[in-house]
Amino acid sequence: MPTYQYRCQKCGEVFEHAEHVAEHATVQLRCPKCGSEAVQPQPTQFFARTSKKS
Repeated sequence: MPTYQYRCQKCGEVFEHAEHVAEHATVQLRCPKCGSEAVQPQPTQFFARTSKKS
């Protein structure tokens, strides 16, 4: 299950939330610090590990 990073537009708190890929577009989150629903996804680095050797 991927972990996404979000940022609250009201207080600036950055937090992570684990969710299924299918839920990502429809999830309604609240800031854990101030309770605001004004949260936006934060761009993060992505690392993929594969079993194929190059």
